[in-house]
Amino acid sequence: MYTVILIIHLSVSLILIAVILLQAGRGGGLAEIFGGGQSILGTRAATVLTKTTTACAVMFLLTSLTLAILSARQGQSLMERVPAAAPSAPAPTSQPAALSATTEERDPPESPAASTP
Repeated sequence: MYTVILIIHLSVSLILIAVILLQAGRGGGLAEIFGGGQSILGTRAATVLTKTTTACAVMFLLTSLTLAILSARQGQSLMERVPAAAPSAPAPTSQPAALSATTEERDPPESPAASTP
């Protein structure tokens, strides 16, 4: 049931987009792109497109409400429906070996008396 209404909803939305783009507005719309000011769809096209837009808008609203109600009744979000992957164990972190002696202990600084010839 949900899938059928979703398919109808998507179809109506695509038809609604096409019908709105075909209507002549301030900019002329796609219907007048080749006509130079006259509608290529004829004089009755405006009333047909207006009625089609109204019918598609009503269908779009009804399918939207129906899908919202059906989704609320299911009580799960889409993320809850997706099976979660098992968390993998974290990779062992290698600790650097403790330094046995610091640099100063291995190479003591030279004294000024030892460096003079």
